[in-house]
Amino acid sequence: MHWFYAPEINRGLYNFDQDESKHITRVLRLKKDDKLFLTNGRGSLFSGKILDDHPKKCVIDICEKVIELEKRPFGIHIAVAPTKNVSRIEWFVEKATEFGIAKITLMQCDHSERMHINCDRLRKISIAAIKQSQQVWLPEIQPFTNFSEVIKNVSDGEGFIAFLDEEKNHAHLKHVYKTGSNATVLIGPEGDFSKTEIAESLSAGFIPISLGENRLRTETAALAACFTINLINQK
Repeated sequence: MHWFYAPEINRGLYNFDQDESKHITRVLRLKKDDKLFLTNGRGSLFSGKILDDHPKKCVIDICEKVIELEKRPFGIHIAVAPTKNVSRIEWFVEKATEFGIAKITLMQCDHSERMHINCDRLRKISIAAIKQSQQVWLPEIQPFTNFSEVIKNVSDGEGFIAFLDEEKNHAHLKHVYKTGSNATVLIGPEGDFSKTEIAESLSAGFIPISLGENRLRTETAALAACFTINLINQK
């Protein structure tokens, strides 16, 4: 059954906007009385059926609340420096959403390659991903935040930072992360974190980690961290 995002959904009727109505009626070719699911992105899933299949204002009759899911006992927060090529960070947002990430922060670092990004577009990508992967929690996407502010505002769970250090072999994330705990992982730009940022994060209690033997691109490293934590919690 088709899955849709409806942030203001409640019992009764729900009207989709013109873009989604056109997608429902013209692309998916759904008709009156066809059934579908709707989520508000905050844990609720409703079932409904099409009452009016108008391509500019598709009206849904909300039948019942199917489920109400609490957030997962562990939360994954990736703070990442956006890449110069915006399509790569968009790819990360899509895939991380499919894995069930809780929060993404776009982090401004000393060696950042990009200082501006369209957060509305990233949110639309994330919405499309929860629909495709049939989830009921939409991740929070935080706009550009200075590195120092990011590490100051991590008060819940464990903090990790992935950086290159030729003199030390850091433990892999899978060996230091505690199952069931919230985790914030800092992923720097292609030029890596500055020495000042590394020192600042370690002083704040962040644990240096490795994500494997290979040198990974920024977006690959961010997804690897998300995947690792997700996998550990499924065992």
